[in-house]
Amino acid sequence: MNAVLIAVFVMLVLALARVHVVVALFIGALMGGLLAGMGLDGTMLAFQDGLGGGAKIALSYALLGAFAMGVASTGLPKILANVLIAKIGRDGAETSAAAGAVAATKWLLVAGLLAMAIMSQNLIPVHIAFIPLIVPPLLSVMNKLRLDRRLVACVLTFGLVTTYMYIPVGFGSIFLNDILLANIERAGLALPDTSIMSIMGIPAVGMIIGLLIAVFFSYRKPRDYNDVPLTAEADEEESISSYKIWIAVIAIVATFLVQVVMQSMGFESDGLLVGALTGLAILLVSGAVQWNRADDVFTSGMKMMALIGFIMITAQGFASVMTETGEVESLVTTVTDMFAGNKFAAAGAMLFVGLVVTMGIGSSFSTLPIITVIYVPLCMSMGFSPQATIAIIGTAGALGDAGSPASDSTLGPTSGLNADGQHDHIRDSVIPTFIHYNIPLLIAGWVAAMVL
Repeated sequence: MNAVLIAVFVMLVLALARVHVVVALFIGALMGGLLAGMGLDGTMLAFQDGLGGGAKIALSYALLGAFAMGVASTGLPKILANVLIAKIGRDGAETSAAAGAVAATKWLLVAGLLAMAIMSQNLIPVHIAFIPLIVPPLLSVMNKLRLDRRLVACVLTFGLVTTYMYIPVGFGSIFLNDILLANIERAGLALPDTSIMSIMGIPAVGMIIGLLIAVFFSYRKPRDYNDVPLTAEADEEESISSYKIWIAVIAIVATFLVQVVMQSMGFESDGLLVGALTGLAILLVSGAVQWNRADDVFTSGMKMMALIGFIMITAQGFASVMTETGEVESLVTTVTDMFAGNKFAAAGAMLFVGLVVTMGIGSSFSTLPIITVIYVPLCMSMGFSPQATIAIIGTAGALGDAGSPASDSTLGPTSGLNADGQHDHIRDSVIPTFIHYNIPLLIAGWVAAMVL
């Protein structure tokens, strides 16, 4: 049996059995390497070689976590939380007016988090760093609203994934233009003179359907959580200073501008790192974060994001082993050979393989270069149009990002929603997003492959 398939299966089973994601990734990689005949030394060498690939992004996330905690210490997120708490009231009155205020606040909160997730990919490209900044202070509001946090996880993941796979701006430009189209062209396919948004529109509709199902059907019922004070809230509260608030706003804007400028200069991968450092410097130099508290504030922020970074480093090691086995190509070839001449079945098989690979690697951005070099000649030989080929490869890459235990699109929501220890990563983030997005996305990508 294919070593890649077994490795991903082992990793997912262990993660579902509450084995830590890092350990599950390592054991899955070890299993895949040994089954592929790489031997223990070869597997460990490939794993270690891959670890370096995630070091820079892990450092970026740690610094963004420190920046997020620094901004939080100025009181900016607390102001937002207080406004929402005041809107729903503290007395819990059961009047129709109070019920209407609760409903309005609930949907305002959901819409606001969705907008933030969308803007985090383009307008303010901080990716998941806004989540531990914004979400923890809002947990008490969600508790009062009896809002199911699985719904919030689905909303956040939708904004993170759908935006980059459909809108070619910010992270979407990197995914669609710099990785997807560039690798397809490099593989020998002449690109059509067609808007990428028109091609990826059908898969995006699948994501929208999944979001609507999650919001209005699966998790519409109230869910109760305990009011657990956060560490930051347990400390003696200081009066919120308007000066610190304005400095926090300036730091956020500066972080955004640095990332945009560096992206325009072709330094996309360094934008997060330098932007976070810029924001931290502004908070420190201005005195918005006091020097005697800076170490505690920034250390707590780094701890908050360090786990995500460490998981992503491990995922890069897993991806390196899977690539070195050489069995990704054999998996694709075997599956497609089973449906030779049947475009409908072959498209579904390619999408399924993309789901398996991305579930294991945890990154759509890393999956695309691996599968494109294999999928392009297969699609050309089977008579798929260039538009259909783009849709198949783009969807196959995005499949599994939502629902992967090692994906930042699920780790990010968990980092904020589990700040009080009441949101399980696998059962409350991974499984809900897998069900609501991978199934409709696979179907939508299948449809796109047949109609384009």
